[in-house]
Order: sequence, then structure tokens, then C-alpha cells
Amino acid sequence: MKISKAESTRIEILRNAFDLIYQKGYQATSIDDILVKLQVTKGAFYYHFKSKEEMGIALISDVMHKELWPALKKSIGSTNDFRKNLYKMLKDLLIGHPIMTCEYGCPSVNLIQEMAPLNERFRKALKKNLNEWQNLIEEEIIRAQGAGQLSKDHDPKIIALYVITLYHGVRNMGKVLGKTYYATFLKEFENYLNSLK
Repeated sequence: MKISKAESTRIEILRNAFDLIYQKGYQATSIDDILVKLQVTKGAFYYHFKSKEEMGIALISDVMHKELWPALKKSIGSTNDFRKNLYKMLKDLLIGHPIMTCEYGCPSVNLIQEMAPLNERFRKALKKNLNEWQNLIEEEIIRAQGAGQLSKDHDPKIIALYVITLYHGVRNMGKVLGKTYYATFLKEFENYLNSLK
């Protein structure tokens, strides 16, 4: 399906804004920075977004969610073994995802740290994405329990939150300790998954 010139411009603004915000942070990136990189007018920007805040919310739903969600679903559904699936999910996010680097961490984690405490709209949009991820992991744990791979004594919600919290932590630590830290983390994460009976 062919997209209109206006929609193409909107997508281009979001992609370029994403790159700058991922590297510099939301608050350190101005609309002018985005316009210089993209070489469009302020009028073109404000045609698509009423404010920088509106553009930031669109980044969460239209760029970050659409880039990350397919990778999460693909990893979770890759095998019948929940341990392999959860391991692959984090490994793919840490090492295999094309838009994320160790140096800049995870764009979602960065925005949670930078904007969630300051802006309710950001907090709600970021929480919506987190809730979807949590639900995906919970469903995988419930599936594994139904298949006899994991005791029903385990609370799927607790495991899901723990896995997400681990990911957020390792992404931040990787900014300081480098990519080799990911390998150390993944080995320990695999040990954790294997300890679940």
C-alpha cells in the first residue's frame, strides 16, 4: 500500500527524532535539532505534531512499539520450551536488535528514567508498552505451566516483572560496563531459567 507524502514526512520526522533522542535524550533534543537533521520546516513539523510532547508520545507508540513488539513476539514463539524462549527474547533484545546499541541502552528504558517521573502522558504510554510485554511473558509462563514444564506454584506475574526488571538493569549497566557484560548477564539469566522447576 502506497503512503501519502504527508504520512511519509511524518514517518521521517519520527525516525530522525528517534535517532537523536536515543543518542542525546528527550530533554536535550530540541525541535530545531530535529529540523536541522531532517531539513524540513517548522511548519511541516507542526502540521504533524502540535508539540514536542505529542511527537514524543508518537515515538513511543509508532516507532518504539512497532520496532520492538514483533521481535518480542517472535522470540517468545520460537520454540515449545519457555526457558529457551525467554532466553532468546533477552538475547535478541540485547545483542540482536538492529536499532539498539550497548552504548545508548534501550530507548524505552531511557525514556522511563528520563520522562516517566516528570510527565504523566509519557508515563502512561510507556506503562502501556510495559504492560503488553508483561502480559506476553505471563502468557508464556502460563502456557509452560499447562504443558508441565513449570510448577503452578510459580506466579507468572512475578516472573514476568522479574525478567523485565533484569532487562532494564542490564541495559543500564551495559552503558558503563560494555557489551561483554551482556554475555555475563545472559549466562546468569540462563542459570536462573534453569533453576525454575
